[in-house]
Amino acid sequence: MQLGFLGLGHMGLAIASNLLAAGHHVRAWNRSQEPLARLQAKGAEIVKEPVDALQGDALFSMLANDDAVRSVLIDSGALAQARKGLIHVNMATISVALAEELAVLHDRLGLAYVAAPVFGRPEAAASAKLHIVVAGAPSPVASIEPVLAALGQKIWPVGSEPKAANIVKIAGNFMIASMIETIGEAAALVQGHGVTAADFLDVMTNSLFAAPAYKTYGDLIARAQFEPAGFKLTLGLKDVRLALAAGEAAHVPLPLGSLLRDNFLDCIAHGESDKDWSALAGVAARRAGLDERDEKRPIA
Repeated sequence: MQLGFLGLGHMGLAIASNLLAAGHHVRAWNRSQEPLARLQAKGAEIVKEPVDALQGDALFSMLANDDAVRSVLIDSGALAQARKGLIHVNMATISVALAEELAVLHDRLGLAYVAAPVFGRPEAAASAKLHIVVAGAPSPVASIEPVLAALGQKIWPVGSEPKAANIVKIAGNFMIASMIETIGEAAALVQGHGVTAADFLDVMTNSLFAAPAYKTYGDLIARAQFEPAGFKLTLGLKDVRLALAAGEAAHVPLPLGSLLRDNFLDCIAHGESDKDWSALAGVAARRAGLDERDEKRPIA
C-alpha cells in the first residue's frame, strides 16, 4: 500500500520501519530531521509538509499529544487537503474529546478514521509485538487490519466508534501508572525494614505478579534504570490527566488519578521530566528518606 506516516518518535520510528519491512511504500514527515534520515536509509520517501503524506491509501500518525495532532493535521489544513477516501489510522494516545472531534471532522471531509493506539514499549514496537486496540467503521478497519498485523502480536477490536479505542488505551495506561505507584510504595516499605527492592520484586514478579508489565517495570524499578526513557515521565502525566478529564466528562471519580498526577508533578519538580515514567516509583522512596541508589542510605 501507499502509506503516509507522521510522527517519528521512539514508537513511530519503530512502527514506520516495520511498515517498510512489510513491503509498503512509506512517505514520512517529522518535525526533527534525525529520525527522517534514519527512516530514509531504510527506503522511506521523505516529504516536506504533512499534507504530502496524506495522498496515498492510508495515513498512520503517532503524534505526541492533542496539541500536536491539532497543529499538524487540523490547524495546518492537511486533513482538508487529504485524498478523498484516505484511511487515517491514528495510533496516538489522545483525549476522548479530541477523538470525538476527529471522527466528526473525518466524516465531513470524506475520510475514513480508525483509532489504533497500542500497548507496548519501543522494544515491543521494534520487534512487532505490540498489542493494538482498534475501533472504527467495519469497512476501513477490515481494510487496514492486514497492515496492522505486521506491527503487533494481536489486534483487539473494541467497537465502531473510534473513541472506544482511545478510552481503552487511557484506562490501560492509568492501570500501568497505578501499578508503578504501588510497586514504588511496596518497595519503599520493604526497604524500610532492610529488604532490598531487588529481592522483594524478584519474589513478587515470579510468583503473585508474574505478568509482563510487572516484570518489565519491576526490573526497571529494582535497578533504578530510568534512563534512557522508553516512555517519558511527562507523557505519563499527560495520560493521567487524560484519564482524569475522561472521568470528569462521564462523572466517574478517579481518586487514585489525583494522587498519580501529584506524584508525577513531584518527579518533575525534582528534575526528572526526561526520565522513564517508572521513575514515579522513586517518589515513595524519596518521601521515606531512602536513596534509590543505596537503599540503606538516607537521602541528603
